[in-house]
Amino acid sequence: MTTPTPPLRTRTASRRNRSSQGRTAFWFLAPALLALLVLRLLPAAMAIVSSLRHHSLLDGRTTFVGLGNYADLFSDTQFWHSVRVTLLFSLIINPLQVLVALGLAVLLNRKFAGVRFWRSLVFVPIAVPPAVSAVIWGILYRPEGPVNAILGTMGIGPQPFLTSSQQALFALIVVMSWVGVGYWMMFLIAGLQDIPQECYDAAAVDGASSWQRFVHVTLPLLRRPLAFVLVADTVSNFLVFAPVQLLTGGGPEGSTNLMMYDVFRRAYSVGDINYAQAEVVVLVAITLAVVAVQFRMMQGKGEE
Repeated sequence: MTTPTPPLRTRTASRRNRSSQGRTAFWFLAPALLALLVLRLLPAAMAIVSSLRHHSLLDGRTTFVGLGNYADLFSDTQFWHSVRVTLLFSLIINPLQVLVALGLAVLLNRKFAGVRFWRSLVFVPIAVPPAVSAVIWGILYRPEGPVNAILGTMGIGPQPFLTSSQQALFALIVVMSWVGVGYWMMFLIAGLQDIPQECYDAAAVDGASSWQRFVHVTLPLLRRPLAFVLVADTVSNFLVFAPVQLLTGGGPEGSTNLMMYDVFRRAYSVGDINYAQAEVVVLVAITLAVVAVQFRMMQGKGEE
């Protein structure tokens, strides 16, 4: 039995309705699209164009050098050192922040007295501007500061947190984790609250332990929020600047010279804007490559 074809008038009305909905959606999206174009895409295009030029401080002339800035950048040992420092920083801080945020989300998603207070307490650091957080931790890390005072009660001598090339990067990781963990925790709590209780009840009926419910129910159903948090956290940590500038200035001995700070140094200390723009383009390319790998890994886990 064949399905009757809708009348021409009905099909025309349906097309008009879809067209009207499309126009409405476009006008709602127009401000966001305009902001994306003006604040993101246009500056990115300008950075790429600028990275292909060179401005001479001697005669004030700007010339087109093509890939010359990139060739000089890739032969610069200091640039490669900042790449290694940035990748090491990201390799440590990204899984650390996500794991701690996940643990706190699971803990504070439970119902107990004062849970909202503890959530707020963990979330508070993100409300503090990064520069203010850096100043606070700069005081905490002083040789005569509170952190060394606490260590002294345990019989541990004063630690040169920000003046030691072995400790400075890890001190920054603590600062950024203090700032970011609560923020990512809230996304994961929202994801946990979207998981139907029936899934846990069915697993409990099957005799699954708490750990088995976490591994086989919580993690698979939390995969999308986890993927978002991992990617957003990675991008955020590749762009860390204010704490480095205020606490270490890229030192000691370049141990905290992250790429974003190195861009600032080349642009405003050395005065080579075009060279710095080339490093920005490379930084964005590295970030996109790492994010693509993360997406690939998350998709692979989901397919399994």
